[in-house]
Amino acid sequence: MDKFKRMLLASGVIAMIAGFGTAAQSADMIGNCELTGQKGSIPIANPAKAGQLTVEVSLPAPIWWNGDTPEAIKDGMEYCMAAEIAWRAGYDKMEVVNVGWDPLVTGQTSDFDLALSQISITDERKKVVDFSIPYFYSDIGVLVRTDNPVDEKTIKEKTVGVQQATTGAAFATDTLGLTNIQVYPDQGDMFTALRAGQIDAAMTDTSITLAEEVANPGKVIVIGQYKTGETYGALYPKGSANNATIDKIIQSMIDDGTMSKLADKYLAAVWGKDPAKVPYFNP
Repeated sequence: MDKFKRMLLASGVIAMIAGFGTAAQSADMIGNCELTGQKGSIPIANPAKAGQLTVEVSLPAPIWWNGDTPEAIKDGMEYCMAAEIAWRAGYDKMEVVNVGWDPLVTGQTSDFDLALSQISITDERKKVVDFSIPYFYSDIGVLVRTDNPVDEKTIKEKTVGVQQATTGAAFATDTLGLTNIQVYPDQGDMFTALRAGQIDAAMTDTSITLAEEVANPGKVIVIGQYKTGETYGALYPKGSANNATIDKIIQSMIDDGTMSKLADKYLAAVWGKDPAKVPYFNP
């Protein structure tokens, strides 16, 4: 578990819009998230929508956001991270907005305070959006069906699925030089194609592939991963006046162990394995 904790730094146009306000169930809860910080300790003066924190995500994102629609989600790693940010910013109400992945990472969405969706920080994306300090390290995992194993040599002969506009897609083509690629608009379509035998492997962040393995026990497995040194960050609207303040909140959550506790509860405990123990493939 210690290796995993080190991964968390210092201890880890709109396709569909649907929102909901989650009032605190008690003095220290939003949804099913138990809040540990002091409410309003690092206030945000001018949120995108008055009286609440507005958070974007591209669903589905199992374990990170437990549910397929904003209305259904009450917990998960990033959901509870967002809830804690809202609380420390001074709000007991949070609106979750589901958006398309490509519009999100290309700066085409608006009227939100931050997005949390396992988004890798890249220089290309920084041209149109801003990022928080990193809160999670992630490499690129290779997910295959259990009845169709793939290794670091045979993968170059296989049909590999990637998600449009992700770092996994760029890695598959630019670094690995794969040519038999199928591109999907979202994770769900890619993983469905894998289970249906339409592709031999799916490549995306190791954390995301591990979540898919848990969701489909005995059917798919993370057979390996590639080291990339990627980090996740909260995505901000370009030039927002609140970005530095939310950074302070995230840093406070790293410093006081909140991020590590969330990772233990929602990631490591569910995966049942340390991501660092997934074998590394050579490019």
